[in-house]
Amino acid sequence: MNLKILGYKGEISSVNDVLNYINSFKKDSEIIQLLNADAVAGVAHINHGVYHAFKAFDRGENLANDLNVEICLRCSAQRQISKAFDILGIKEGFMNLCVILIDCDDYTSELSSLFTMDDDVLIPDVDKLKEIYSISDDELDILSVEDILIDKISRLIVDY
Repeated sequence: MNLKILGYKGEISSVNDVLNYINSFKKDSEIIQLLNADAVAGVAHINHGVYHAFKAFDRGENLANDLNVEICLRCSAQRQISKAFDILGIKEGFMNLCVILIDCDDYTSELSSLFTMDDDVLIPDVDKLKEIYSISDDELDILSVEDILIDKISRLIVDY
């Protein structure tokens, strides 16, 4: 698997238009996933979620029927699709975006026609993440926010 995780920022006037545009150039075998970067604790967080989404499908323990949705579930450390979309889903308006490219050609020019590349959006905002994922100060005294989310993703397997 060839995995790239990129940061972008930009205005989304229509979620459907953005998704249709992406589907217009990507091949069927490729995965392009857009996530709310404000709910991302770094590249290792997303790597871990993507890995567990693929492993869930391999084991037949996937929570969703679609790999894109499974990636969103795993990266959000949620079991409910609606909660995962509330946390990591894209919405209309200005957004910081985490773009996941799996087994893709280089689509930076296509993506840059919509958004501005900015990997700084992948730097975790601990205060935002504490609120989004209900992380306590006690937890942060022991682990980094990224490690806490990686642990929450791993616990989805145990709780299966």
